[in-house]
This record gives sequence, structure tokens and C-alpha cells, in this order.
Amino acid sequence: MAFYNYRNNPPQAIAYNDEALNLAKALNATKFIAHSYYIRAVVYTEQVNFEVAIKNYNKALEVYNSINDLNGLKKCNNGLGVLHQYRGNYDLALKHFKETLSISEQLGDNSNKHSYLYNIGNVYSETGEYQKALENFKLALENNIKNRDSLGMLNCYNSIANVYYQQSNYPLALNYHNQSLDIAQKSKDSIGIFQSLINLGNLYRFQGLNDKALSYYNKAHAIDNAKYNVKNITALKNNIAGIYYDNDELDKAITYFKESIVLSKEIDDKVNLATALNGLGFAYFQKKDYATALSYFDQALNINLKINQSYDMMDSYHGLADTYYRLKTYDLALENAQRLADSSEKHGLLRHKKNAYGLLSDIYGKTRNYKKAFESHQQYKILNDSIFNEDNIEKMTQLEYEYKYKQALDSASIRELKLTKTVQATSQDLQKSKRNYLWAIICVLLVSIILGSIIFSQRLKNEKSKTQNVVMEQKLLRSQMTPHFIFNSLSVLQGMILNKEEKKSIQYLSKFSKLLRITLENSRDKMVSLSQELLAIQNYLTLQNLENDTFNCTILVDEAIDVTLFEVPPMLIQPFVENAIEHAFKDQTDNKRIDIKLAYTNKKLLCTIADNGIGIDSVKKSENKNKSSLATVITAERLAVLSKDYNMEGSVTIEDRKKFDEQGTLVTLVIPHKIIAIS
Repeated sequence: MAFYNYRNNPPQAIAYNDEALNLAKALNATKFIAHSYYIRAVVYTEQVNFEVAIKNYNKALEVYNSINDLNGLKKCNNGLGVLHQYRGNYDLALKHFKETLSISEQLGDNSNKHSYLYNIGNVYSETGEYQKALENFKLALENNIKNRDSLGMLNCYNSIANVYYQQSNYPLALNYHNQSLDIAQKSKDSIGIFQSLINLGNLYRFQGLNDKALSYYNKAHAIDNAKYNVKNITALKNNIAGIYYDNDELDKAITYFKESIVLSKEIDDKVNLATALNGLGFAYFQKKDYATALSYFDQALNINLKINQSYDMMDSYHGLADTYYRLKTYDLALENAQRLADSSEKHGLLRHKKNAYGLLSDIYGKTRNYKKAFESHQQYKILNDSIFNEDNIEKMTQLEYEYKYKQALDSASIRELKLTKTVQATSQDLQKSKRNYLWAIICVLLVSIILGSIIFSQRLKNEKSKTQNVVMEQKLLRSQMTPHFIFNSLSVLQGMILNKEEKKSIQYLSKFSKLLRITLENSRDKMVSLSQELLAIQNYLTLQNLENDTFNCTILVDEAIDVTLFEVPPMLIQPFVENAIEHAFKDQTDNKRIDIKLAYTNKKLLCTIADNGIGIDSVKKSENKNKSSLATVITAERLAVLSKDYNMEGSVTIEDRKKFDEQGTLVTLVIPHKIIAIS
């Protein structure tokens, strides 16, 4: 009972533990006395009371050693590894985790091997050895899925997502964080929900969506049970401070960073302490108080060097290099910028690497080393193009939008004209074929007439199939970006501009232009990468939700699916998502939800789109029975044709979820697909 409550209700856990320890002592049950000390250490570790936790671990180790209990020694070493990892002492943490794995192998017990692999992966992640981290996390995740360990799966998904996030691979990070949140909500793990919400907030913050990020942070802050873990609250304060920093509200940012520093020192949390010190350095840098900024960057760097925390260490190098550059102390600026470049290259962190070469270019320019300045600037441009950069969008979008938008519309018109000509040519060819077969029938004998009729029938069928495909592609192109949707999007953008919401309008315009580009590009190809298709859907949902944040949507992809290897026909999923948005939530003002899931089972690629709206049966009653979505009809027709083309099942089923005692509509797509072979 103490262990059951240790994450979400530590006071209750301590009460149960006290009772267990008293009983064990009264019965002189040595093994259970040791176990009680171990559980007490676990509870105090979760509360970040490290000194008390270490005392209890040492008491447990002493008793376990006295009775040579290897299982007890194994779990104490694992617990100490977690504790030292919390404190940022990664070398000691790795030592305890490896000792745990060694004892486990001595015992021939692999039941908790996934847990030890996960812990080792976390240490590698913190020290910037990302490939080793991912290898350990994914091995641990395989075991957790096999054993249906929801807490283990939750932790693995979060940790894998954080690695991709630190490498600026935001789509993969978002996918894993959403899976983590889904598991936490199903298992009602409040701390797991808290951590997932913070991680999602971080992800949206680094994409420039600060309002959305802050909403996730506030949801996390509202979870009462999180107050027991001071480390979690410290991290949250750092994140909120970061939002205020991004919004140029520097005094508010400084207040939150200083609150975080006080809490970090109370619990000896060096990781969050270094993050807060770096944050203060950047805040005072923006206020042009360079002496104070240098002081905070130096303090943060000293801590990061001691604990070998690579990610925050690079922020310290960046801050020092930029500050010395502003103070015209170019030798120290160059030294720290080069350290930043070397560290980011070693750990594969693109954002830091880009910052390093930008600084090197400026510094070499000031010191008149123009060759190196040019080479650094070229490298900066290459890196800048490879990751999301909001400044670049703000500078370029306004200049290029009118040209690109007109070009895209012209291209669409040209393609539609070509499709129309193809249909006409196909029809003419069909007429010629009919005339040729007529003369053949007249000129041959009865047997030849029968044979010719069979051949004619087959040819006619093929020509009709080609014509049907061309016409269907033309209909699909016309339905992809409806005038109604474009008009609404431009109206929203016009409103933002009139209200002088510059940042918001630039974000909206960027999302709209990206969606338009992807849609037009996909329309050229018969098959597209599944990753490209999901990106188009994500952009469409973001655009629909950006103004009012009216509904929640998740996209979950099964572990068995590598989205870069699967190819699918474009625009099969989006029409059903659009239908859900347009029709499912009539008279429903809140708690609107759309869940998209992809799974690969029995060589079938399955996609489900579930909403919690009024349900398809109610929609049919309230609307004209003869009215149906054009895009939906076209999609159903396409699936029928694609099934024949690829000799693979393709179908769509639409059901009211009330048959499952749930609310809303469930659309199930069986999608014809190709899998690219890896050479």
C-alpha cells in the first residue's frame, strides 16, 4: 500500500510504511525491516528529500548485506541510481545501475531487465549520448509492451520523445509524447499526466506557439498531486519563465527563474538549478546588463561541467560567447563559440550548432578573418534551413507569400486543364476504338465476331477504367482545398492583421501556406510517404485549431509502423477529419475530441478516426438524407479502384459509437499501401 501511494499521495505512503516497519520490528522479521527502509527511501526520493532517502537506502543495504539478500541489494542499487540521477551525479548513477544489472545477471533474473535498461538510457540521454540512450529505451519499451506495464511504457515514450526533442526532431517527439499522455490518462496517473503536459508545452514553445505551450503548463500546474514533488514544480517554474522570456516580459521571467533557484537549492537539484541560472543569464543579457549575465552563465557552466549535463552546458557556452561578443572581448567570445560548436557537433544538436556558427561568423567578421567568417556563415545557412526557425519565417514569408500563392494557384489550374484534356482525348480514343471494332465485326465470320466482341468488351472495360481514374483524380484535386476553406482561412488572417496581431498572423500564414504547398505537391503523385500524409493532416488540424483552440486532437502511430517506409495514396484520411470538424460537434461547445490512430495488423494498414460528437445517426436525421460529403464519396470510390489496382483490400466503414456504448462517430479505413524495402 505504501508503494502504491508513493507517487500520488506520499503522506499516505509514509503512514503505511511506518505501520509496516513497526510490525516488522515487533516480529523481528529482518527481511521485512530492510524492505520497509527501502520503501521509505523510494518515497523520500520521489519527494526529492535526498538526504533522508540516502540514510534509508544505507540502512536497507546494511540489513540486506547481513542476510546476503541479493534481490534486496539489487533493488537498493537501482534506487540509489535513480536518486543520484535526480541530483545530476550521472557517473555515480551509471555505476549503481550497472551494479543492478550485474546482480540481476548473477541471479539469472531478467524480469526487471527493462527497468534497468531504461535507467541506463536516461543517464546516456542526460550526458548527450543519444544513440546509446535510444537503443536502451527501445529495448526497455519492447519488454514493457510485452508485459503490459503501463508505467514503464509511459516513461519510455516520454524519454524517447525527449531525445528526439533535444535533436530538434519535433514531429517524432510529438508522436511519442501524445502516446505517453494517452497511457497516463487511461491509467489515471496524475504525475504521468503532469510530466506529459509539461513535455508537450516544451514542444509547442520551441515551435513558437507560446500561447498553446502556456496552456499546457497551466493544465500541469492545476494538478494537485504534483505539489508533493518539488523537482516537478521547479521544472515547471523554469518552463513558465521561458515563456515570459520569449514574450519579452523579462521581469516576470526573472521572478520565476529566481523562485526556481530557491527551490532547486532547497532540494539540491543541480539540473534545474543550472537551467534557471542560464535563464537568468539570458534575461539580463536582453536587459543589456552584461556583467550580471556573465555571472549567471559562469555559475551555470560550473554546475554543468560537474554533472556533465550536455544540453544546458551548451546554453551556457552560447550565453558566454554572445555576452563577450557584445562586450567586444572577441578572444573569449571565440573560445566559447568554438566550444559550443564542438559540443553540439559531438551530441548532434542542430539548434545549438546553428547558433554556434552564427556567432563564429560574427566574431570572425569583427576580427577581420573574412575567410572563416564566410565559411561559418555558409555553415550557418545550411543548418538554418534544416530546422524550424521562426525568425526566418517572419523575414521571408511576407516577401514571398504573394508570389508563391499565385504560383501555386496557377499550377493547380494548369494541372486541372491537363486532366480535362486527358479526359477528352481518352473519350475520343474510345470512339475511334468503337468504329474500328464495328468494321472488324462486319468483315469477319461469326466466330471472328464472337472473338472480336470479347476483345472489344475487355478493351472497353480498360478504357473506361482509365477514364474513371482520370476523372476521379480531377474531382480529388478540386475537393482538396475547397473555396469555402480557403475563404475562411483568409478571413481569419485578415481579422488578425486588422487587429494588429502580427506574430499570430505570421504563424497562421506560415501554417496556411505550408498546408497549401503540401496539398498541391501531394496531388501530383499517386502514392506519397505516410510521414508526408500525416504532416499534411497535422498542419490542417493546427490551422483549424489555431485561432480558437476549439477541439483536442491526437495522432497515434503504432510502433510497428515506420512512417518513412510506408507509401499511401494521398488525401484519404483528411476528408473524414474535415467531416468530423464540420458536422460532429453541432451545439457542442467544449470537450471536443478527435482521435486518429494508425495500426498495422495482418498486413493491413488500418486508420481509425473517432470523435465524441453527436454521432453519424443523429447527423443523418438532422440533415438532408440525400446530402453527403463530396470528398467522402470520392474517397470511397478511390478505395474501390485502388483495391483492384494494388490487389489489396481497401475499404471505409462509418459507424455510430453508441453501438459500443460510447458517444460519437467511428470511421475505419483499410488503406492500400506499399512498403519501401531497405537496401
